[in-house]
Amino acid sequence: MSVANPSRDDFASMLEESFTAGHSGEGQVVRGTITAIEKDMAIIDVGLKVEGRVPLKEFGAKGKDSSLKVGDTVEVYVERIENALGEAMLSREKA
Repeated sequence: MSVANPSRDDFASMLEESFTAGHSGEGQVVRGTITAIEKDMAIIDVGLKVEGRVPLKEFGAKGKDSSLKVGDTVEVYVERIENALGEAMLSREKA
C-alpha cells in the first residue's frame, strides 16, 4: 500500500492558497446572518472561523427594541478577520 507524501513545497503552496483563496472578505462588504442579539450588540456570522459583533446603534436600533432578529441577513464591512479578543471586526456603518 502506497501513501502519497506531499513535499514541503507542496504543503507551503497549499497553505498559501488557503490564505489567498479570496474567501477571507477582509476589506470587503459581505452578507452575514445574525446568530444572536446580546444587550446592545448583534453577533453576526459572515462565514469566517470566528463571528463578529456589531453595535445595534450602527443599525439605527436601540437595545432590545430593535427590529433585527436572529436569522436576519445583513450586509457588513469586514475590517479585520480577527481582533485581540478573537472576534471578526465588522462594521455596518462602513457597509
